[in-house]
Order: sequence, then structure tokens, then C-alpha cells
Amino acid sequence: MDMKVAKKLGLKERYTMMTRDLAWDTTFQPMDKVFPQVGYEGIKIHDWDKWEDPFRLTMDAYWKYQAEKERKLYAILDAFNQNNGHLSVTDARYINVLKLFLGSTPPLELMAARGFSMVARQMVGAGPRVACMMQSVDEYRHFQTQIHSISNYNRFYNGLDEFAHQQSRMWYLSDGKSFFDDAITAGPFEFMVAIGFAFEYVLTNILFVPFISGAAYNGDMAAMTVGFSAQSDEARHMTLGLECIKFMLEQDPDNLPIVQRWIDKWTWRGTRKLASVGMMMDYMLPKRIMSFKEAWEIYFEQNGTALFTDLARYGIKVPKCFEQTIEEKEHITHQSWIGFYMKPDATPFHTWMPQPEELDWLSEKYPNTFDKYYRPVYEYWIEQEKAGNRFNNKTQPMNCQVCVSTIKFNEPGDPMEMCFRETEYKGEKFHFCSDHCKEIFEDEPEKYVQTFISSHAALQGKCEPEGTDVNAHDYRPGARMHAYWRMDKRASGDFNGSEDQKNFAKWRAQATRN
Repeated sequence: MDMKVAKKLGLKERYTMMTRDLAWDTTFQPMDKVFPQVGYEGIKIHDWDKWEDPFRLTMDAYWKYQAEKERKLYAILDAFNQNNGHLSVTDARYINVLKLFLGSTPPLELMAARGFSMVARQMVGAGPRVACMMQSVDEYRHFQTQIHSISNYNRFYNGLDEFAHQQSRMWYLSDGKSFFDDAITAGPFEFMVAIGFAFEYVLTNILFVPFISGAAYNGDMAAMTVGFSAQSDEARHMTLGLECIKFMLEQDPDNLPIVQRWIDKWTWRGTRKLASVGMMMDYMLPKRIMSFKEAWEIYFEQNGTALFTDLARYGIKVPKCFEQTIEEKEHITHQSWIGFYMKPDATPFHTWMPQPEELDWLSEKYPNTFDKYYRPVYEYWIEQEKAGNRFNNKTQPMNCQVCVSTIKFNEPGDPMEMCFRETEYKGEKFHFCSDHCKEIFEDEPEKYVQTFISSHAALQGKCEPEGTDVNAHDYRPGARMHAYWRMDKRASGDFNGSEDQKNFAKWRAQATRN
């Protein structure tokens, strides 16, 4: 007797049935009313079915895949915590890397999760909708696991417990928050270019590969495991961002100038955010695995050149900022560390002067610039420290209206001159750190006049702890900034002689005796 055997669906057919076949066109309301944002930016989409899904993950496969990663991840985290893994790091200075990372990265992962949820709601096509929902869940996972990996350190060290409060208030965290505020208040397609392309391609490769490798090199197996667990998702994220760009360019030739403008804008904004990541690599890791300059050449110049060569067939040109970033790789980490060192009372982590062997390492990695421009500054400050005159700048910084970085970067072609740009809009002056930020402002001034800049807000009396009487006769703006930030003063100042340094040495000595 003939038996009918049900045909087993292939991966592509099964994916289609589980995702795209579940979509439908609305009837009670027109599609453009249900999805109002797809036409907001001027992007023209003619056929949503042309969206390609290189991973073709269904939700059941996604949960199984991620659950296995979670099981392995938390087994390592539990073992690390139970065995006092915090004492296995090379030096207590390394803990300050985690303080900076915790304040800057997990909150951005949370904003990315919210953003991709928003984009998934606004995409008409089922393909990008499913992909964005999976990335949203990925970002929630990264947010949670990064906090969990660092939470063990909070039991022992100062300055880790108020990162969520500080993220929207602390001056040095404003550039990352501004980046995501800018992206999440754009339309869905610009968000995909900002986060799916610029953030994932420009930033996360350098953050999660050489920097997290540095965590492993310094004995932090918890952060290393979380970083590589996240990086396995980033491959999918980068593909999603690139696919969105190609999809827009293939749909209509009118999309090209819009996409090009976004790529120019967000590539620059991503490079500005990388200054603090590079600073962590060059200055804050006690044992360094590679310089920021080397990482930049591998993960941006080489990979970026290949990427833009691929996109050239669609008419995309290399971002206007590309040449300037190549010049700035010699300078931005040093300028950033100098900026942070000058503000010892204004960060919930410690800073310090490089040791002699670290200065030699920087000279080797930056032979064209370090000895000429930066070593003399450090040698002078080291002498001043020994004389009891540790540098402490207590003034409010000037910030860029667009990227919100403190204005500290050099004029293109002249490392001895600080870059400063100014424009006027509706009778008010605005300041910028570069020509690129000024151009971004002039393209969308109504958006950037609303930028929150903490130094301005502090002088206006808007950065005060609850209950402060700003009308009191003895009121001084900014006098209670530590209370406003909820900053533990034990975590600020110079690392040498700090409570964290002393406790780490004591606990490690006890562990060695036991």
C-alpha cells in the first residue's frame, strides 16, 4: 500500500512559513496609517519581499540557541564569583575600566533594545520586523549579562552602584546618551543606519574584540565571557544593518543621497564615541593587548575600506570624515586621558599617571606623535604629583552641541591647536568640536538646539539634588554636583593611595596566605 509521507520543509521554506507567511495587509485601516513612519524620512520602498534574511532564524531556534549560551555564560560567572575572581585581575587599576564600562555601555544596550522594538513596530515587511525583534531581545540580554558580570565587583569596590542614575546626568556619559537619543528620535530607517551600521560596524568590533580580549589578558574572565557571548550576536547585528542599507539602495535611486548623508553623519558620530573606548585600551588596562591605533587600523580602516568598496556599486562613497579619523587615531586617546586626568573630582573612577614602562609602550605604539606632543605633558605632571601639586581643573568644560564631547580635540593638521567651531541660529551661538559636527547641526538645527549639555545645565541651576533652593541668597550653581550625581567620593581622585588600591592589596595578600 502506498504511504503518504509528509515532506520535511527545508530551512528557507520553514522560515518563510514561520515569519513572512504570518504577515498580512490591513483592511480596517490603510497600511500607511498603521505604519506612519516608513514614509517620514523620504525613503521609498516598493517591494518588502525583496528583503533578504541571511540568518533565517525562527523564534524557536533563536531561544534554543540563546539559552545554550546563557547556560555556559552563567556557569562561568558563578565559578568566577565563588572563587573570588576579582582578586585574579592584574591590578586594582583595572577595576576602573569596569566602572567606566558599566556606566557607559549597559545603558546604551537598553536604549538599543527600546529602539529596535520601535523599529520592529514601524517596519511594514515581516522580514525586517522579525529581525529587529530578535535584535531587540539580544540587546536586552546584553544589558542584563553585562551588569551581572560586573555586579560581583560591586561587593568590594566603590563607584559601581549608581551607574543607572548617573547615565543621564554625568558629563562624560553624555556623548553616548546623545548618540542614542539622536538615533531613537529619528525615523526607523535612519535608526537602522545609526545603530545597525555605525554603532555595530564602527564601535562594537573595537569594544567587544580587542578591548574584551584585554579583559581576558588582565584576568577578568567574567567580562571576557560576557563580551564574547555578546560578540557572537554582533555578527547577526552587523548583517542586519548592512542588509537594511542595501535594501534601501536597491529599492529606489532616490534613496541614495539620503542614505549617503546618514552614513556620513553616523560614521562620524560613532568615531567620536570611540575616544573613551580607545582611552581604556591605551591607558586603563594594566596589561595591554594592542593599542587603539592598531585596533582602528584593523577594524575600521581595513574592514571599513572593504565595506565601502562593496557599497560603491550602489553609488555610496567613503564617508567625508574617513581621512580625518585616520589622522585622529594618533591623538584622541591621549587627549581623552589628559581630559579625564584633569578632572579627578568629577568621575566615579580613579585616574593616574602612566608608569615609566607604560610611557615607553605608548612611545613604541605611537612613534609619530607620543614623544613629540604628549610625553612632555605627562613627565611634567608626574613631577608635579611628586611635589604634591596634583592637577585638578575645577571649571566647567565646553561641550560640542552635537556629539556632546568636551571640546578637546585638535585642529586637523595641527596637533598644537584645539579645534573649535561656532555658528549662530535664531540669535543664539552654538559651539562644536569639528567641521563635521557643525555640518550635522546645520542640517537639522531644530533637533540639536535641544541637546542636553550638563555643563550648561549646571550653570543654569538645573543640575541640583532634590530639595535644593535655587533662589536662596547663598545659592551657588554646581556646588552640590556630587550629590546630584550620587557620586561616591571614595571612587574619585587619584588611584595612588585610594581605598580600592589599599583594599585590593590587603585582600590579595590574605588570599595568598590562605
